[in-house]
Amino acid sequence: MDNPLTGHGSSDSQSGSRAFMVAQQAVNAVGCGYDVTYDLYFGHCKSQRLIQDVDDTSTHELHLPNSIVLQNVPTSITCDKGERARFTTDVLTFNEMSLQFNKRLGISEKIPLGHFNATFDLSGSWQKDASSINRLAMDGIFVNLYNVELSRTQLRLKQEVIDAVPPSYDPIALGSFVEKYGTHIITGVRIGGKDVICIKQDNSSSLSPTAVQKYLEVKSKERFSSAGNTSQENTNKGKSGLHQALQIDSSINSSTTESNGLTLISRRKGGQLSSGSHDKWLHTVSSDPSIVSMSFVSIASLLSRVPGSGFLTQAINLYLRYKPPIQELDQFLEFQLPKEWAPAYGHLPLAPPRKQQASPSLQFRPLGPKLQVNTTPVVLGKQCVTGMRLHLEGRKRNVLAIHLQHLKAVPQRLERMWKDDQPEIWEGPGVDFMKYFEPVMWKSFSHVCTAPIESIDAWDEGESRYALIVTGVQLEVEEHGSKKVLFLRLLYSKVHGVSIRRSEWDYTATSNSKSGIFSTLIAFSGALTTPPKPQMVNINSGICPKDPPTNSQTPKLLKLVDTSEMARGPVHSPGHWIVTGAKLSVDSGKICVHVKYSLLSHVID
Repeated sequence: MDNPLTGHGSSDSQSGSRAFMVAQQAVNAVGCGYDVTYDLYFGHCKSQRLIQDVDDTSTHELHLPNSIVLQNVPTSITCDKGERARFTTDVLTFNEMSLQFNKRLGISEKIPLGHFNATFDLSGSWQKDASSINRLAMDGIFVNLYNVELSRTQLRLKQEVIDAVPPSYDPIALGSFVEKYGTHIITGVRIGGKDVICIKQDNSSSLSPTAVQKYLEVKSKERFSSAGNTSQENTNKGKSGLHQALQIDSSINSSTTESNGLTLISRRKGGQLSSGSHDKWLHTVSSDPSIVSMSFVSIASLLSRVPGSGFLTQAINLYLRYKPPIQELDQFLEFQLPKEWAPAYGHLPLAPPRKQQASPSLQFRPLGPKLQVNTTPVVLGKQCVTGMRLHLEGRKRNVLAIHLQHLKAVPQRLERMWKDDQPEIWEGPGVDFMKYFEPVMWKSFSHVCTAPIESIDAWDEGESRYALIVTGVQLEVEEHGSKKVLFLRLLYSKVHGVSIRRSEWDYTATSNSKSGIFSTLIAFSGALTTPPKPQMVNINSGICPKDPPTNSQTPKLLKLVDTSEMARGPVHSPGHWIVTGAKLSVDSGKICVHVKYSLLSHVID
């Protein structure tokens, strides 16, 4: 960070103490950029101040506790004496707790940020964490020695920061801006120490909020024993009484999962962590302090009327919401485009025409219903596929079809590399496909070929580099002996100048091991049925918000076909997956489709 400070203390050794170095770091951090997807740590501060009028043209001496004096401090940076307080939260929902944490940082949104995720040992995925957690609670002692703050009367960005704002939606430039300057600006730092315990209740727990609160009280009494009796404490119980957390090199963390669905998290930051009891630790905070909390202002809020500020605001909001790796933010932003399903609803026949060539059909047991198959290829051309689904079409919903989810536009860098005249290749099962035949019900009736269809990830042709990605799909029915077999074929397109760096299937060997008649028996056995997983909110950007309109009655053939949408988007880090393979499967007595997703690396830019 810029603007190094000099200082003196009550003795020659004071300037080399831990307390003095932390004070210097705190003052130097004020006015710098910060990426709030990280926990509170001086090492995550950006290297320069972004605010005008925070420079060395007008300085003063800053007097801090422990006889620390810093010289050459900009006059716009001041210091207030802190206090020691105890804060106990109510038992809150995930979003309520996230909102309260953010308010203490001066951030109004409820998006879970780095300090919140670190405090409660969360994965960082908003959708995943919010779906798995029932309630959260926290109790702690916060020793705030002093606050170093920036006057907010006139916060103006430096001209070089304003000039760096991309005037258009340029993912590469936007990613570079966020990586260099951060998402927010530090306007205050609280120095001291904290000793907290947190309760995390998952969805498997049936305990009431009252029971969770009592559990927290018991654990708090064990940890803080005599701390609550001191007259120097200011007890503040309620939703507003929150400070932020920890998780840096000078923090200690322990986590214990109880059998009742509760996880107890103990955290201590600042002070000598090996001090043992809470009372002993308190006496070491002043000589070995750390960050208690910070306050921020968003960079975007200081960019009103600056060309391109709206694009930057959108990019930062997406980054905070989904938290892709900062090194891949540019690729993530390139893929945040509207999506739709093909064929679109307007192209789906709700009833067959009067004159129609008979569609092939499948039958899975004697006297069972016949499932017709739509064998019309779905070909997208120059589009990135992000998902697949099986669908039942027709007036009676007895026609099996397959759909593709794709971006409505091509990402910028792929647009330059994806030549219109590149060849397309249809791929099906390999030569040993017969070993992948799986019955849906009776072995003597129709089968499904479950062979995976994958492309050659990348190869060299002279000095050029290519990768194959899916741009089309087709279902086929073939007769093998006395049985009809359902097949899947994929259309691949070449993309020049990229390679596939990582691929993942959406299933594991364990989840895909049950098939055929055995999975059918399990599916109809109530005693072995596992409880359904919580449904995620589905936002579809196609012509229809969800699937096309259907009859109110559930079609009988839906018992044989899994119509779940298999797709990846921004919630699946790093958020720029495309489809490079697929396979049909028979799971729990249903025909389903599994998808292989890949990440691209740009070899030629």
